Order: sequence, then structure tokens, then C-alpha cells
Amino acid sequence: MEKTYNNDAAVAATNLTKIFRDFWRRPKKLAVDDVSFSIRRGEVFGLLGPNGSGKSTTIKMLLGLLRPTSGNVSLFGMSPEKRQVREKVGYMPELSHFHLYLTPRETLRYYAGLFNIPARDAEEKIAYLLDKTNMTEAGDRPLGEFSKGMARRVGLAQALLNDPELIILDEPTSGLDPIGRHDVKELIKELAAADKTVLLSSHLLAEVEDVCDRVVILCDGHIGAEGSLSELLEKRDLVRMTADTAYEEQITSVKHDIEKDGGKVLLDRPAMTLEEYFLEIVKQEQKGESSK
Repeated sequence: MEKTYNNDAAVAATNLTKIFRDFWRRPKKLAVDDVSFSIRRGEVFGLLGPNGSGKSTTIKMLLGLLRPTSGNVSLFGMSPEKRQVREKVGYMPELSHFHLYLTPRETLRYYAGLFNIPARDAEEKIAYLLDKTNMTEAGDRPLGEFSKGMARRVGLAQALLNDPELIILDEPTSGLDPIGRHDVKELIKELAAADKTVLLSSHLLAEVEDVCDRVVILCDGHIGAEGSLSELLEKRDLVRMTADTAYEEQITSVKHDIEKDGGKVLLDRPAMTLEEYFLEIVKQEQKGESSK
């Protein structure tokens, strides 16, 4: 029977199942079990789950690197195996393997050649991506000298080289320092603002919370939860009120009235995240150095 595809979604997975088999074709591992979800165009979507939950297998099926045992995958309404679809996709794997004797600039030139990008356009694009990933100064150093975090920046630039409509990022901030992670999150937001579709897989849930519109959480190959972050994280049985400290007496009075009727009130002071505090300190130090 001929497969049908969803033309409205950037990504559509329908009843996706993958069973790995042994040498004698006997079922060995049910990696993905009847998973269905879709990703709207221009959306930042999180694919989450513990190790062994089926995230990498799902991503490989979306990319056409693995064929599902059953079910259907479509990208922009077509099979992921079609060349015109693959030209629209940028992929940053969890582990990138580059030629260590090449520089980032030479590496990106190599990939630009695979995409048949004209030389002049490629040089402009490479310069832009090296700047966006803060790699301009290191652009002509051999990759063999790089830390894992710096190599991840090259992997991100490579994933964006063909100006893809769908960007799949597998642990994009692994090995990066807090400033690097912040830069990657800002870049993801810029991509979404430019109507690009981003599929993000990460174990750093705070980062997912910062950038994703919706998420799917995989557990043992099936979907454990799915929805927008506001829907999934909202505690509907609680309300938080934030007020200026100038109104301490009124706050205490309201707290007393609620507790008098048997309710419970917890007063706390809002705090910034550690990442926000870290970036603020770094900015202050940089301003101090520049003023000397």
C-alpha cells in the first residue's frame, strides 16, 4: 500500500516502531514502540528521555538513516529518503567526527562542496557561521587542537551550512561552558524567529525549558508525556503572588486570612538561575577589564 504524508507539518511520525533483530532475524530489542507526533513548521521541539529510551533511534528514522519496522515518517510531506528533503535538513549528531588536521574553515569548505554551494557563496556563509559560533579567531587552527566544546561549535556551524529548513540537534551544548550554552540557546531562538524548525534532543532539561515550545518524553520506546511546556509544567492547584517588599504588612495580613480558613501559604523570594548569575558576573568582570 502506498504511504501517505502530512504536508502541513515539518515532521510527522505516525505509529513509528523499530525492532532490532539478531543474526537469525529474531526480535532482539523493541527500541521504539508505536510512537506518533508531529512538529509544526517554525517550532522548537524537544525530544527527551533517559538513556535507552529510543531518542537516537527515532532521530535516525527521521533522517532516513534507519527504516522503521512499521509506521511512517515524513519531512515536509515527503519521505526522508528523498534527496530534495535531505537538502532541507541540517543535522548535528551527538558525536561529530572531523578530520583533525583540517581547520574549521577548511572543514566547512569541504561540506560546502558536498552541498554544491558556489565557492563565493560558501566563503560568505562560512565567515558568517564562524562569527555566529564565536569561532572566527580559531577558524584557521587545526581541529586536533580543539577542546570538545570548540569542536561542538564547528559541528553546529556544519549543521547550518546549507541554510536548512529543519535543524536536528542532538546534545548541542555537550562540552560547552555556560557562555557557550547561552550562545547556542540564543542561536536556536534566532533560528525559530527566522521560521526554521528545530528538533532538540538534550539531557540538560533547563536548556530545553528555555527554548522549546513543545516536548515529547520517551520512556522505554513509547511516549510517556507530550505537550507544550506551559501545559505540562503548570501546577494548577497552586497560585504564586509576587509583591514589592514595601507591602510586607499587607502580605502578612493576606497570609493570616488564608491560614485562618485552613489554607497553606508559602512565602519565598524569587531568585535568578545560576546561569543568569554566572553570566551577570562575567559581564561585570568584562566591563571592569575594558574600563581599565
